[in-house]
Amino acid sequence: MSRTGDDPHTRPDRTFLFLQGLASPFFRRLGRTLARKGYGVERINLNLGDRLFWTLPGAADYRGRFENWRSYLAKFMDERGVTDLVLFGDGRPYHRVAIATAQLRGVNVHVFEEGYIRPDWITMEAGGVNGFSSLPREPEAIRALARALPEQSRPAPIRGDMRTRTLWDVIYNSANTFFPYLYPSYRRYRPHHPYVEYAGWVARLLRSKAETKRAEAVQASVADGKTPYFLLPLQLDSDYQIRLHSPFSAMNEVVNLVARSFASHAPAEAKLIVKLHPLDNGLVNRRRTTSVTARKTDLGDRLIFIDGGHMPTLIEGSRGVVVVNSTVGTQALHHIKPVVALGQAIYDMPGLTHQGSLESFWTAPTPPDPELAADFRRVVIARTQLNGGFYSRESVEIAVANVVERLTEIAPLSQRRPVALGWRPPAVVDVGSTVPGE
Repeated sequence: MSRTGDDPHTRPDRTFLFLQGLASPFFRRLGRTLARKGYGVERINLNLGDRLFWTLPGAADYRGRFENWRSYLAKFMDERGVTDLVLFGDGRPYHRVAIATAQLRGVNVHVFEEGYIRPDWITMEAGGVNGFSSLPREPEAIRALARALPEQSRPAPIRGDMRTRTLWDVIYNSANTFFPYLYPSYRRYRPHHPYVEYAGWVARLLRSKAETKRAEAVQASVADGKTPYFLLPLQLDSDYQIRLHSPFSAMNEVVNLVARSFASHAPAEAKLIVKLHPLDNGLVNRRRTTSVTARKTDLGDRLIFIDGGHMPTLIEGSRGVVVVNSTVGTQALHHIKPVVALGQAIYDMPGLTHQGSLESFWTAPTPPDPELAADFRRVVIARTQLNGGFYSRESVEIAVANVVERLTEIAPLSQRRPVALGWRPPAVVDVGSTVPGE
């Protein structure tokens, strides 16, 4: 939208380069607002869906091979005087290359993701999110940061529009499916073709009424508090939280690992409830695979699968929650419930999560320190969360206003030093003698 040219004297103080976002008008509205405020705005489209959801003039189209992406991007950043890189998700291959290229040039990197705390927030973090987050992992650092923070106001309530979200997603993926020759070398980052995923979601939708009744029955059966149970909320196999920031390659591995440990070490009267992710594409029959695991581990009806249920109620009634690195972990901490994290999670630290083995979690789960949990939540909100959403026009407008305010507070390139490259290796919980694939 805003061409900065090769003459440094004509360039604005800040030039924002947008890469891939969601199937949402969020990036387009953010770019338009920044341009109206006098900032330089650039965009590189990698596929037709990107192009449809940008629509601002002057965007570049990259149709080259992935192996040439780094050199193209480096030249683009240098020629356009890019000071800030904006993208959604730091795990996509194109984005991993872009972040490294930007960091070598001291360019600000702004990574967006779904909110660490939901539903009223989105995540915007410098450099990376989740396993690449710069949030401190030490309790005393969290406490010190929290003490310095002012009082936080309540966020405006955010409601997503599932019909609109679905429509946007179909438009984005259909454009790429029916016109692949416009960007012939583009590599999708998701493991399944979008239409294969849509077929899975349709099949799951047809089963939804029966599954909801089953989940409600299970929830009612443990509502009296007499049946001790632990909760294992599933994540998505395609999520980079699993693919990059955990030792697992699929959620079936997680269920098998946790179930074996539970069968060997949990109290005989306890049950383990496995809850399907609400956005699971249904391509893997989780009910069937969980049933197979129940037979192999002799857990029988102590291992329960549900597709539905009210997450806050299930958390509140549980003895503890097992996650890989799900945001359900932050919900459980908010409810002051014991949490054990099997992957690299921003909240996995002494005083918040169970630091012993998975085996010990079943009999002596360590609850979070309520004050530290409250401090952690305040720090996460102050450092990484912005009120708003991606999936309705009203929530997008709220998000854009808050993002622009945050972005314009950041110092321009000329006042900073280059960022050092770095990667934090995954921190995996001690799971004793039980390992994936055993």
